[in-house]
Amino acid sequence: MERSEKRLKERLRVCVATCNRADYSKLAPIMFGIKSHPEIFDLEVVVLGSHLIDDYGNTFRMIEQDEFDISSKLHTIVRGEDEAAMVESVGLALVKLPDVLQRLAPDILLVHGDRFDALALATAAALMNIRILHLEGGEVSGTIDDSIRHAISKLAHYHAVCTRSAERHLISMCEDHSHILLAGCPSYDKLLSAHERDDYTDIIKSWLGDDVKEQDYIVALQHPVTTDIKNSIKIYELMLDALISFNKRTLVLFPNIDAGSKEMVRVMRRKGIEQHPNFRAVKHVPFDQFIQLVAHAGCMIGNSSCGVREAGAFGTPVINLGSRQTGRETGENVLHVRDADTHNKIYHALELQFGKRYPCSKIYGDGNAVQRILKFMQSIDLSEPLQKKFCFPPVKECFSQDIDHILETQSALAVDLGGTNLRVAIVSMKGKVVKKYVQLNPKTFEERIELILTMCKQAMADAVHLNCRILGVGVSTGGRVNPQDGIVLHSTKLINEWSSVDIRTPLSSALHLPVWVDNDGNCAALAERKFGHGKGMENFVTIITGTGIGGGIIQHNELIHGSTFCAAELGHIVVSLEGPECMCGSHGCIEAYSSGLALQREAKRLHDEDLLLVEGMTLNNKEQVNAIHLINAAHLGNSKAESVLHTAGTALGLGIVNILHMINPSLVILSGVLAAHYENPVRQVISQRALLSAQGTKVMVSELEDPALLGAASMVLDYTTRRTY
Repeated sequence: MERSEKRLKERLRVCVATCNRADYSKLAPIMFGIKSHPEIFDLEVVVLGSHLIDDYGNTFRMIEQDEFDISSKLHTIVRGEDEAAMVESVGLALVKLPDVLQRLAPDILLVHGDRFDALALATAAALMNIRILHLEGGEVSGTIDDSIRHAISKLAHYHAVCTRSAERHLISMCEDHSHILLAGCPSYDKLLSAHERDDYTDIIKSWLGDDVKEQDYIVALQHPVTTDIKNSIKIYELMLDALISFNKRTLVLFPNIDAGSKEMVRVMRRKGIEQHPNFRAVKHVPFDQFIQLVAHAGCMIGNSSCGVREAGAFGTPVINLGSRQTGRETGENVLHVRDADTHNKIYHALELQFGKRYPCSKIYGDGNAVQRILKFMQSIDLSEPLQKKFCFPPVKECFSQDIDHILETQSALAVDLGGTNLRVAIVSMKGKVVKKYVQLNPKTFEERIELILTMCKQAMADAVHLNCRILGVGVSTGGRVNPQDGIVLHSTKLINEWSSVDIRTPLSSALHLPVWVDNDGNCAALAERKFGHGKGMENFVTIITGTGIGGGIIQHNELIHGSTFCAAELGHIVVSLEGPECMCGSHGCIEAYSSGLALQREAKRLHDEDLLLVEGMTLNNKEQVNAIHLINAAHLGNSKAESVLHTAGTALGLGIVNILHMINPSLVILSGVLAAHYENPVRQVISQRALLSAQGTKVMVSELEDPALLGAASMVLDYTTRRTY
């Protein structure tokens, strides 16, 4: 009470120091909040860094346009844009700051983020016994920024963080929990109301041209990575090449002042970006206009934190390039391209992302950060000792934790809806089936859903005792599936009454978990990509040889679904104009020759004609003839059975040759119970029938025991632990 009365008499002197256009966008909302309470706060503004450089837009002017009185302007940048210049700039700032801080004598200094200029500010203030409030500490990203950010956090006395994860990081770094405020990002206070502006079309036209429409342009912002300058320049050049090829109007912002920026500008000018009709290259865009451009863009590309943070507030699709934001929390709107050797990978990412819209994300704030920060500053007791206290955790002896154990605790529920059996499994991050449940598949939709829920609930209860944290549910099913909506459009004849069925909604509602659904052939391909022979391969095809013939196609690391979700129906490639009838109603499909049902049909025909059994084979009256009997007969020298298997292998081989000529994969993976029997015939047909350039394609038999379950699990594990492209 006494402190509050004293505060009313003596205003809190707050110094806000801003170094560049990016940190001003975060600090400005707080500055406006402080300015609106002159009875409580006395605001001083210090401007330094790239704000005062003409090449970077002289952005101190926007601070003046916002009607803030600038107390001091410090020219602290040593030009050179290399590592030495950054160090010299820190030294120059340390030389100039003491006089300013001594004159202003603030109670609190607000420092933002992870820039080298901010490190100089925090160092000077800490040595001069000035309380520091650090904004956006505790976050994780790539490059030297991480080290600088954490160094500032160790110098700071108070922290205002954006996410719960950042708060936990600071606590684990021994910071006092009572000095940490989970506020959210101050810029979100402005972002979340950005769509309410009516003049966004005028802003788009003013920066990109009168003929540009909403969601039909790209915003590109790429900065150098100071710990890997050479590679970051390579990625920047590939990005520009991809944008030129993509042929959409693009707003390119100049990079920041970090080491390597000069080389990036040279790359941009060498490619003629400033003169190119599709590009607008600018040094600076006012933040309120910039967020409008991001909000209504068809895509944002680069490595700016704006892409992984602010763009999520609008659901704008983002392509994050390189390592600069590695570790940042992101929404589902972000697709990562960690590295690339050609511009094709980035171009394909543009094809995947451009024009999409994602749910708006509030990971970094809810629009109420400023009022929390102002209240937090008012609660600071200036009579408290200035010396920081670190909260070290108790150290237990002989404490260790196996990383494999940590990985395996993150698990998925996998559901395989087969024609005969319904299977549910708990699958770990490493692809281990921790526990499996099997029941006969009921006949009706209602009974199936009820049984799936019962089995999943049992698995979830068991997962607790098995130390497995269930992240979601993946469902593998036969037929044509719309994975975007979780709907089975058309089932196979083996699963009756299973068409136009929404599987996702009832499962997600009852289990309170996210649910993914896909075709069993696609799931087999996903399983190979994560756990099998396809791991690390950009282009491959998986073919399932079982009761039917199916498969999945991975192209440029992405699963291909097709425009109506019937891509990779490989069993229905026609290899003969007058072949046997297929279950799809057509004739001459691979499935009509090579599936388990087709072999069973031929085995029954031979048996009915007394041409199946040979010496060494027996078949009792109750035993049903199946494909295994045909295979055994062939192995025992039955020429008729051998002829059937030769035809089946040739049909499958011809279908695979067609696949090689259409999409040119580097690997074909045969999966399913018949895979080993078809491996050699398929290789032989490829060597005889494929074009010379495709004859070297590898053919391998899958080593995965449960590809459908593992693929269903991979949908969950890849998504919930963030996808990397």
